[in-house]
Amino acid sequence: MANAPKPTPAKKESSATASNLFATLVIPICILIGVTLFIFVLGKPSNFNIPEDVAKANSQLSLAFYNDDTHAYLPHPGNYGGMAFKGGFIVPILMGMLLMVFVFSIERLIVIGKATGKGSLESFIKKIQSFLSSGNIQAAVAECDKQQGSVANVIKSGLKKYSEVEVDTNLDVEQSIVAIQKDIEEATALEMPMLEQNLTIIATLVSVGTLTGLLGTVTGMIKAFGGLANSGAPDQAALATGISEALINTATGIGTSTLAIIMYNILTSKIDKLTYAIDEAGFSIIQTYASTHK
Repeated sequence: MANAPKPTPAKKESSATASNLFATLVIPICILIGVTLFIFVLGKPSNFNIPEDVAKANSQLSLAFYNDDTHAYLPHPGNYGGMAFKGGFIVPILMGMLLMVFVFSIERLIVIGKATGKGSLESFIKKIQSFLSSGNIQAAVAECDKQQGSVANVIKSGLKKYSEVEVDTNLDVEQSIVAIQKDIEEATALEMPMLEQNLTIIATLVSVGTLTGLLGTVTGMIKAFGGLANSGAPDQAALATGISEALINTATGIGTSTLAIIMYNILTSKIDKLTYAIDEAGFSIIQTYASTHK
């Protein structure tokens, strides 16, 4: 009987290369988008209290292109875009990181969704167990073809091996069970690592987001204390800008890390669910063979 079709190492290597290329492109693109939004959306002159003569003499695209010292031009009351712009150069980096969390989370959810297959995973496992109980291996294989996905591929591989060892007279029961178990483990080793691709990036953003926000906090406080250190009356605009920068960076960094933690936990729990389903089905296959070939 022909061996079960498994994902070949060459195919897996190709998938890994594509995933690495995706990550390599997404990171700089997200940072670039963050910088673009920071300059042209948050930095729109209409977000700030700017004297009319100054506004006419400078660029209408962004406050970032003004020739004058812009720290005195405060945002309109309640204008959060202008407030975020006052957060300084750390803000677009944090915006890029936040966008990365969204992009990588969506990409992983799509991959995990494909690995789960077309139907309900719980229903699929119950059907496989039912077919195994009735000894209908071919129906179980057909159900795997219908379900598709990584979980179905691993189970199908085990079922095919079940059929192979069943007609192999050179193997005793114990050797057959070991062969089935080894086949399931090999198929799992080929399928499951692909699901964890790019999760390390999300996990890294948990720490990097907080630390980058903290860096922005420190730079903002440096500017705030610089405003206080001026001789004579403190520079209120510089003080307000510095405090604003500190708090905006803190909030953005915490928000990025919080979302990254939530999405990382959601994704890992979904992967654990797939792993458990494979283990459950694999145990059923082995137990069925052991009980019917005593």
